[in-house]
Amino acid sequence: MTSIAPFLIFFLGAALALVTGGILRSAIMLAVPLLGGLNLLLLADGNAAQIHLFDYTLTLVRVDKLSFLFGILFHLAAFLAILFSLHVKDRMQNVSGLVYAGSALGAVFAGDLLSLFVFWEILAVSSAFLVLAARSATSYGATMRYLLFQILSGVVLLAGVLVYAHQTGSIAFGKMALDGLGPWLIFLAIGIKCGFPLLHNWLTDAYPQSTPTGAVFLSAFTTKVAVYALARSFAGTEILIYIGAAMTMFPIFFAVIENDLRRVLSYSMINQIGFMVCGIGLGSALAVNGAVSHAFNDVIFKGLLFMSMGAVMLRTGTTKASELGGLYKSMPWTTGFCIVGAASISAFPLFSGFVSKSMVMVAALEDGHPIIWLALLFASAGVLEHAGIKIPFFAFFAHDAGHRVPEAPKNMLIAMGIAAVVCIFNGTYPWVLYSLLPFPVDYAPYTSDHVLTQVQLLLFASLGVAVLMQTRLYPPEVPGVNIDAEWSYRKALPAVARWVARASGRVRWAALARAEKGIERFLGQIHKHHGPQGILARTWPTGSMAFWATVLLAIYLVAYYV
Repeated sequence: MTSIAPFLIFFLGAALALVTGGILRSAIMLAVPLLGGLNLLLLADGNAAQIHLFDYTLTLVRVDKLSFLFGILFHLAAFLAILFSLHVKDRMQNVSGLVYAGSALGAVFAGDLLSLFVFWEILAVSSAFLVLAARSATSYGATMRYLLFQILSGVVLLAGVLVYAHQTGSIAFGKMALDGLGPWLIFLAIGIKCGFPLLHNWLTDAYPQSTPTGAVFLSAFTTKVAVYALARSFAGTEILIYIGAAMTMFPIFFAVIENDLRRVLSYSMINQIGFMVCGIGLGSALAVNGAVSHAFNDVIFKGLLFMSMGAVMLRTGTTKASELGGLYKSMPWTTGFCIVGAASISAFPLFSGFVSKSMVMVAALEDGHPIIWLALLFASAGVLEHAGIKIPFFAFFAHDAGHRVPEAPKNMLIAMGIAAVVCIFNGTYPWVLYSLLPFPVDYAPYTSDHVLTQVQLLLFASLGVAVLMQTRLYPPEVPGVNIDAEWSYRKALPAVARWVARASGRVRWAALARAEKGIERFLGQIHKHHGPQGILARTWPTGSMAFWATVLLAIYLVAYYV
């Protein structure tokens, strides 16, 4: 039995989902990641499905330990997201979800930059439909802004690929250094999709506006494809250390004051990606292993948290903290699964976040970056506050908002249950995940130093939150819209455009007035000479004219004969 390119199975499934309906469509959707997983096990290491185009060779399937790990992750994430959304009968969401997952697989198995670009763009367009599927004015606006960033990333990537190919004569998707325009453009394109600081607002803008199930798909693929691309091309690039550290810290302050819990999770996603980016920048085997394993765990526990908020939104119609509370009475299973996700993202021992995040932090110390280690330590405490405590507390406990709703549908509960089991399994028995990492693992997470340090951090961070709440210094959960870097294009640029329009209008009217006066003066001169009283319009006597004509003729004859 031979294998086929992993993305083809998902694209074929999307085509079948487009023309079928009901139970048959649901069965096809569930079968796609299962058949894809079996196909993945048959893939042999090396390059396959190569196409020759002009002077280049396009490699559609390149299998090694890094791509294989992300292949497993994306099949698992697709299965959980499809299972979670099985009750949804929206053809747009069903088809775009399959295309989206397939394009993510195409990107991580691409062996050349042109193939990567093609799947990069399919990833952007297909994911936009998951935001648009909410079918509201706010989701439409968010979709347009989301597409603007995603298409910009694609255009920059293509420009970088063309420059890089011209410089090197190669389009290989592999290790490169930031020593020319081409690599810098590729780096920027990946950074947009990764959510680098000041380039991140497409994420916090669009993800909260998507459908309850669409956000689960979105949380799994786009940013993790970017993390994969960084690990493939720019591991060991020093600037990533500082970019990653900044990404871990700044979202904490916005998440603390944010009222929309899905937006809190979006900021939390940037925070967690920061750990991955920092690990990739460190570049050591331990750091890259930590970044990749944390990407794996993040997809699962962040997906679990988005699932729990999706279930809450389905039943209550909102994820605003100011409008929630007391849901543990009506949705106990969802509450329990959310707490597992919160414990995992907070890196409690025996949960998945602990066994991967600690690898990056230890690598930072071993590589001589104590300041970066302190930044990551601060970020870890912040994660507990905004994702470990705030999400479950304000959604399911806090004040009782009076919601008495049914528990989440069974398919949602099963998907959340599987994700919770994976979180606990990876946390208690991490060696299975470690065996899949790109480098051999010589790291023991459960040493007394690691456990004691993390428990102390969690206890003091929890104490800090409790003190702030008791003293009422903790920011209250109130309705509102918080704008960070997107202020530049949602507020500043429109204001500048309006000022330019007003200024240009004044200049235009002044120029028109000056031109009008000039035309009036010109017409006045014409009127002066050609008007009824003008010199050229005067009446001359006929006799006088004949006399002067005779004089002129006489002068001419004299001059001719003389």
